[in-house]
Amino acid sequence: MHRGPACGCGLSLAEAAGGTCGRCRRGLTPFRAGASLGPFTGSLRSLLHELKFRGRRRVATRLAEVMLGRDEVRRILTPGAVLVPVPLHPRRRRERGFNQAELLAEELARRTGLAVAGVLVRRKDTAAQTGLSGAARRANVAGAFAARGRGRIAGRVAVLVDDVFTTGATVMACARVLSAAGAAEVRVLTAARVA
Repeated sequence: MHRGPACGCGLSLAEAAGGTCGRCRRGLTPFRAGASLGPFTGSLRSLLHELKFRGRRRVATRLAEVMLGRDEVRRILTPGAVLVPVPLHPRRRRERGFNQAELLAEELARRTGLAVAGVLVRRKDTAAQTGLSGAARRANVAGAFAARGRGRIAGRVAVLVDDVFTTGATVMACARVLSAAGAAEVRVLTAARVA
């Protein structure tokens, strides 16, 4: 988790302006709270690359164990919440053989007893986000996600699970879809964040 000043949504604050980031002050952040294990650097970055690009699924187990040792993560995972992994497009999932966000959500669920609800679908085969600017990332994921099985999250806290929070474009697009599908509140939990 980011250790400097942070907004309740999880975004770091360049300066403590009443404890709220500019996005939240302007009503632009569609999720209520966020947490991550740490910055996307060093050993955490290496671990995530092992999981995502080398298929080392045991990394998800270890990440979940460490994440649940953090108070800020446990505050996100309240009783009755539903874990919602960020989906991959079916083509990318076939190529990779798994969805790293889903593996992480399943490991968190095993340890907490919370349900995993695969209610989000990626209906648009987007370009990889790596190397794109914030604006390009937002444009890339616009309209990319949809909800199915809305009854599984209606009136409940939906905790969106992903591997890395970079600019927030993906989680914000997903959070908007979850809110429109009836989630009472959306929170975000990632293994790492780009600070």
